Amino acid sequence: MKILVLQDDFPPQSFGGAGIVAFDLAKEMQKRGHEVRVVTTVRKDSDAGKSEYEGLAVHRLASDYDMRWQAFRCLKNPRTIHELEAIIAEFKPDIVHAHNIHAHLSYYSLALAKRSGAKVILTCHDVMTFHFGKFTEFIDFNDRSIPKSFDYRISPLRQLRAYRFRYNPFRNFMIRRILKRYVDHVVAVSDSLKQAMEANGIHGVERIYNGIDVNSWQIGREETESFKNRFGLVGRKVVMFSGRLEGAKGAWELFKSFEKVASKIADARLLVVAKRDASAESKLEYAKAHGFADKVVFTGWLSGRELHAAYSAADVVVNPSVCLDTFGLVNIEAMALSKPVVATCFGGSPEIVVDGETGYIVNPFDVGTLADRISGHLSDTTKSSRFGKAGYERVQSYFTLAMQSDSYERLYTA
Repeated sequence: MKILVLQDDFPPQSFGGAGIVAFDLAKEMQKRGHEVRVVTTVRKDSDAGKSEYEGLAVHRLASDYDMRWQAFRCLKNPRTIHELEAIIAEFKPDIVHAHNIHAHLSYYSLALAKRSGAKVILTCHDVMTFHFGKFTEFIDFNDRSIPKSFDYRISPLRQLRAYRFRYNPFRNFMIRRILKRYVDHVVAVSDSLKQAMEANGIHGVERIYNGIDVNSWQIGREETESFKNRFGLVGRKVVMFSGRLEGAKGAWELFKSFEKVASKIADARLLVVAKRDASAESKLEYAKAHGFADKVVFTGWLSGRELHAAYSAADVVVNPSVCLDTFGLVNIEAMALSKPVVATCFGGSPEIVVDGETGYIVNPFDVGTLADRISGHLSDTTKSSRFGKAGYERVQSYFTLAMQSDSYERLYTA
């Protein structure tokens, strides 16, 4: 089959979660004998054009605008649709598999794809089919328990108040209409995202979990030790966080809990795999004010073997998001390297991490419990090793790239 993959951002310009998933799937489908091309976007005209990346043919379309207009441009972006239409006409795909297209390629790309005669698949990695940003409205910020269920329905009035002139009253209606008319299969990456989509009028959603090539993530002791030496982690207890240090990712809860961890465990270190940007600097100011800035280690963004080495160097991985974190790739990446995970109760993490077996599920707003769960893994290496082994077995059983690819191939041929 001829498969055209659509994804707003894609390696090597970006290593965001959806881009990584789209890349891994595209490579796997190519390995299985399908003819694969990728269409993505870049901000500069000089970066646009057709090239090859890791054996994949990639078309990069230039698109840059004031993101305040995203709620309107997401429906139809004139900067990309004509070039995309030409690519579809030339390639004549059997399958168009779209991932994140809500910023630059636009939902209109789905209509172009369907009109060409292709079968159209949309994989939703986030809440942007019904929401305008990070989805937090379903959370009771005063509740420190782990809720069993959530009311995911959004209020248009509340959205209007939050996003004001960025709010497009016709956006969600138009997206639902496009999905119903032009998409053969709408896929969510977790049951929590599926439930949220259905609560907001998007029905017939299927769930396919993300997967990982576990074998490709294995790394030798020498590479791990080299990484530890490079970042001063030899002989330290390492708590790893990977992602943007922003509020919705639980950055404040992470730093407040690590403050408690560091007060109990002197050799604890917080390894942050993230860019040291303005958001990160505000967290570092907090660490300086509370006397543990010297225990925070930044690596910048990592990919490939360096990222694998970071996970291998960790004793525990933390995913404390305080929004609907739809899947959390860090969960399965950690489990692939036999690391226990302390993960949020909001979003897809409870579907991946088995509480008390492969890690712990916590309400990140309960900073004390979050700190205790982290400290427990640093103090009890036997338990940590047992949890890590169980996590490795679980990812091999439920979250492999092969399983994910099999599920999509079934949709392609259905």
